[in-house]
Amino acid sequence: MRYGFGIRLAATLALKPETRHLKPCLNGATLVTPFTPTTDVRPTLLAVLAHPDDESFGTGGTLARYSWMGAHVHLICATGGEEGSFDPKYLKGYASITERRHAELACAAAALGLTSVTLLGYRDSGMAGTPANQHPEALAAQALESVAARITAHIRRLKPQVVVTFDPIGGYRHPDHIAIQRATVAAFHAAGDPAAFPGAEPPWQPQKLYFQTFSRTLLRVVVRLMPLFGRDPRRFGRNHDIDFASLAEVEFPIHARIDYLPVVAARLAAARCHASQGGEQFARGPLAWYSHVFGGNESYMRAFPEAAYGLRERDLFEGVNW
Repeated sequence: MRYGFGIRLAATLALKPETRHLKPCLNGATLVTPFTPTTDVRPTLLAVLAHPDDESFGTGGTLARYSWMGAHVHLICATGGEEGSFDPKYLKGYASITERRHAELACAAAALGLTSVTLLGYRDSGMAGTPANQHPEALAAQALESVAARITAHIRRLKPQVVVTFDPIGGYRHPDHIAIQRATVAAFHAAGDPAAFPGAEPPWQPQKLYFQTFSRTLLRVVVRLMPLFGRDPRRFGRNHDIDFASLAEVEFPIHARIDYLPVVAARLAAARCHASQGGEQFARGPLAWYSHVFGGNESYMRAFPEAAYGLRERDLFEGVNW
């Protein structure tokens, strides 16, 4: 079948949203929520991201929207988020920040209605130039080919038509975002090639690849206004390690916008799950209030197939065969 997703898919499947209770189980170096492929034919989306919370803060509306509409929505999360700053109070009841963040991820996955979550088990590399970059288990320290091989195997297992990851600079130049983006692009093209990373599953070629990105227009305004309030746009964030000024200078085309108004409550609930990373503030801020009342959207660059000039999509599954 060839469809845009929209209302036609919901009518075709006649599905109601499921309540999924995700209880991750450790399987070697990979944390997986059990998922057994079935003959149930429905669109499948795979998001390949770097840290627990990326699925909620960046793509939460999109993932929740497609889950709500009846698609299989899978997440691959590359690291445990060990380098994320946090208040020690969030460690109460947990053996480590990794354990805490795994729990937060499971909470968010349930809120978003994800079908499965796979953790690759790499270590958070921290921001560029920090000692964590050199840790032997850090994602950014791994060979691109080895990470791509693992993602290729999961693409063949999960069989998505659509794959989503970061833009080429990882949103805000986080080394892990960039590393997983490059590995995902390589895996996307390798998955359909029987000669590339042969394994237990047969080749599977996803049909579309998108990079999650954002318009720089508002960011440029923010960069100009911040000094008026005594803030340095080159030293933003909890650790003052995000350079808004340089980010505003790099723009990627936006080919798709996904409206998340019908699932805004799920998006905010998922954000709240990441309390150690400021999720409550994210869910209560002015932008959250605006999106709750008026809606909002998440924007994407279409990396494959190549987008025609001026392309504007409202559905990542537009033109997909499934």
